[in-house]
Amino acid sequence: MRILVTNDDGIDADGLHVLAERLTRLDHASEVVVAAPDQEYSGASAAVGTLHLMHPEVRRVSGLGVDEAWSVAGPPALCVIFARLGVFGGPFDLVVAGINPGANTGRAVYHSGTVGAAVTARVGGVSGVAVSQAVVGFGVEGQGWDEMLVGQLWESAAEVGARVVDALLADLPEDPVALNVNVPNLPVEDLPGWRRTEVATMPPRGLASARLVPMAGHRDAYDVEMEWGDPVELPAGTDSGALEAGFVSVTALGRVVDDAAVDLGGIGAALEAR
Repeated sequence: MRILVTNDDGIDADGLHVLAERLTRLDHASEVVVAAPDQEYSGASAAVGTLHLMHPEVRRVSGLGVDEAWSVAGPPALCVIFARLGVFGGPFDLVVAGINPGANTGRAVYHSGTVGAAVTARVGGVSGVAVSQAVVGFGVEGQGWDEMLVGQLWESAAEVGARVVDALLADLPEDPVALNVNVPNLPVEDLPGWRRTEVATMPPRGLASARLVPMAGHRDAYDVEMEWGDPVELPAGTDSGALEAGFVSVTALGRVVDDAAVDLGGIGAALEAR
């Protein structure tokens, strides 16, 4: 089976390389192709960019240890769409995004380019798996950087992701799914297990405040000074809570559908008024 691997941190990200190499050793994978952004698109969600203005450049990349590798001048969701349209050869059986440094749990799920790639795959009729890993200090809004990545155990998340992918490929569901997998930054042998979870209301650590700071020498121009909140404890049945407790979190993300519980009577009356 053909696997497309992408991410939102860019083609040169360590997590992408480690995950892609591990997937080449799966029993059910016949071909692994990487198509990832040429630069970082963290927080891009399922954005595809301004298609009427863009001239996305695609370049072949070597040295990743996979069957094919490409860099794309666009966000991860666009990489997935290009793959679906045959830009990188025949149809893909599965899309795998990651490894993202920083837990994509709680509201970070809505903003994550890693999750956005998996959801875009599902919308296009192919199952998708997003793989993220906690970082030192929990990360902020699903992102980790600089000193947080020192000592990152990429192989642990790659191993967990590979096991999820292999099990999924062994029995692909007829109706495509989007799985969000979050892995603690621990050796595999130290992981106590996994939990099926629901999406929490927030990530383990989020943006706490933001304020405008005038830019010296620039009239009516400001920097935005941001502060991060302290880590918070969340229910064990949520993705954030399970990860805090050291468990692998697996969440099956549902589709965006109408919420029948919301009363639209007043809005309906306003629209029908003459």
